[in-house]
Amino acid sequence: MEALIPVINKLQDVFNTVGADIIQLPQIVVVGTQSSGKSSVLESLVGRDLLPRGTGIVTRRPLILQLVHIDPEDRRKTNEENGIDGEEWGKFLHTKNKIYTDFEEIRQEIEAETERISGNNKGISDEPIHLKIFSPHVVNLTLVDLPGITKLPVGDQPKDIESQIRELIFKYICNPNSIILAVTAANTDMATSEALKVAREVDPDGRRTLAVVTKLDLMDAGTDAMDVLMGRVIPVKLGIIGVVNRSQLDINQRKLVADATRDEYAFLQKKYPSLANRNGTKYLARTLNRLLMHHIRDCLPELKTRINVLAAQYQSLLNGYGEPVDDKSSTLLQLITKFAAEYCHTIEGTAKYIETTELCGGARICYIFHETFGRTLESVDPLGGLTTIDVLTAIRNATGPRPALFVPEVSFELLVKRQVKRLEEPSLRCVELVHEEMQRIIQHCSNYSTQELLRFPKLHDAIVEVVTSLLRKRLPVTNEMVHNLVAIELAYINTKHPDFADACGLMNNNIEEQRRNRMRDLPPAVPRDKSFNGPGGQSLSPTEPLALEGEATKAAAGGSQSGPGSEQTDGGTGNWRGMLRKGEDGSAGDRTMMQHPYPSSPQKGYAVNLLDVPVPVSRKLSAREQRDCEVIERLIKSYFLIVRKNIQDSVPKAVMHFLVNHVKDCLQSELVGKLYKAGLLDDLLTESEDMAQRRNEAADMLKALQKASQVIAEIRETHMW
Repeated sequence: MEALIPVINKLQDVFNTVGADIIQLPQIVVVGTQSSGKSSVLESLVGRDLLPRGTGIVTRRPLILQLVHIDPEDRRKTNEENGIDGEEWGKFLHTKNKIYTDFEEIRQEIEAETERISGNNKGISDEPIHLKIFSPHVVNLTLVDLPGITKLPVGDQPKDIESQIRELIFKYICNPNSIILAVTAANTDMATSEALKVAREVDPDGRRTLAVVTKLDLMDAGTDAMDVLMGRVIPVKLGIIGVVNRSQLDINQRKLVADATRDEYAFLQKKYPSLANRNGTKYLARTLNRLLMHHIRDCLPELKTRINVLAAQYQSLLNGYGEPVDDKSSTLLQLITKFAAEYCHTIEGTAKYIETTELCGGARICYIFHETFGRTLESVDPLGGLTTIDVLTAIRNATGPRPALFVPEVSFELLVKRQVKRLEEPSLRCVELVHEEMQRIIQHCSNYSTQELLRFPKLHDAIVEVVTSLLRKRLPVTNEMVHNLVAIELAYINTKHPDFADACGLMNNNIEEQRRNRMRDLPPAVPRDKSFNGPGGQSLSPTEPLALEGEATKAAAGGSQSGPGSEQTDGGTGNWRGMLRKGEDGSAGDRTMMQHPYPSSPQKGYAVNLLDVPVPVSRKLSAREQRDCEVIERLIKSYFLIVRKNIQDSVPKAVMHFLVNHVKDCLQSELVGKLYKAGLLDDLLTESEDMAQRRNEAADMLKALQKASQVIAEIRETHMW
């Protein structure tokens, strides 16, 4: 068990080299008010004068003091190897391997190092000084001397000096592996002890607090510290130990610590004979050694686990930083290849890092094709933006100067092209959305899949520029292809399309059946095979062509505002004569009213200029006009649905071929061709400024943790008990 404290000292040395405080090692922290005798207690434990002394604040930086007991045999061997003249010596961490055999020189070095950081006018600093003392007269201990608790600033001290010192003290005593040595002067009231107060804040149960009462010889005449030392005033679980320090006069007269220890023992035997064996500096040293060993025994298993966990974390961190670049050509090619592979894997859905918060890569492209683009096309109304008056006007414009017996096919083709053209805009928008997602994949790969690129910001920027340029070049090509797909549909209206012909045939059958039903309902006096139906549904004989022509002329002169088109989905060209007979009953004309009434009857003997006659509203569309419009609307809707289905299928295929697959196939060759050049190697593989420093720090910490793990592993289980 005696081997435990040297193990902690070794661990302290290991972590001191990297300046790390992530491992909370067991140690004894000395806490007390200013001039309470903390430094004197430490000097008594060492047995030599080595600390700065004086009035006011003297300790202005934390001093981590390691006491290492050496046997005479080890001392001779060490002296021969290092050329040391003397049985005791010291070493500072900041002076590397320099050995100090003169303890006065050690004191001067502490003062100089304190002033170097804290200034020479009472300022304080939280940067510790590490000192190791090798001596056959000490026990193995690790102690931390802290600045004394003060209330008012002096010299260069800031106004919040009290809070700064308390914060510094809490930084060390909050370590659950530390033992708190609370120093209090005997000539003050124990109930006002600041040291015990701060100790109780972090250790309310008192399991790791030991009280030391100094200056027993300076108490007022007629008083003693018996009740305090017996724990009757303030009980402390680990005990209360009284000591007698050298006075300032003794220090000025260079009284030896050994002589002071002898005088202390004589004072305790005279003043407190019943407590002499449980007080004094020697008993304090043995008690601290015992407490520290037992404390280390309790902390060691958790310390092992902590070191192993940290070693794994720093190994992972170091792997993330990557190895220093030796072969730049190979490294550049490897990074380019890895980025291209990860980019393609993200599109294909086989990437190592898969997003769980949102769709990305190929999944989002699929969503764009079948959800965004598909629903947008389905929301396009086949007759949207097309009124009945537009249809009627197109029919009339297509007939020319002569009244048409049948609905002209030109009007259907003109109107259906107008509707099909509306599919181009959502198709181009689909291309744009896929292009944006391809751009987002670059950032996804940079953040999740190719952490090495963060080491080389210039290479990362160059890769982003090359991929962006490739996507930018493919965008107009893909847009042109999508534009051509719509242009192809506009170039030839295939009225012989199988789906369109089936719809036309179904419509024709319904129309013929309706015509036959109406013919059966005609009165017997009207010849069924030579009759015509005039506007309004009245029957006209072949001998009355003028009446029919007059009504048709009136219908041609009246442009109208139409209502919404038919909602049926079937329609076709088929038998155009049969379609003209649909809706001969007057009920079909209930859709739209005209805008202006007829003028009063023209004067007798004057011809009526129909171009000057206002558009009538007093009558409905004629049955002929109504059924012509319905036929065209049905045909447009039927053919539009066929074209929309084709566009919905062909646009995603075009985008995949001309944009997505082309970028996947050409990405690596494009990156190699643009970036894999001898003149660009040094510039592209320049690391960020702090990356090399962070890698070195992580490597040093990993070495320290691995060495610490080896040190702990050398302890046999028998040493633990």
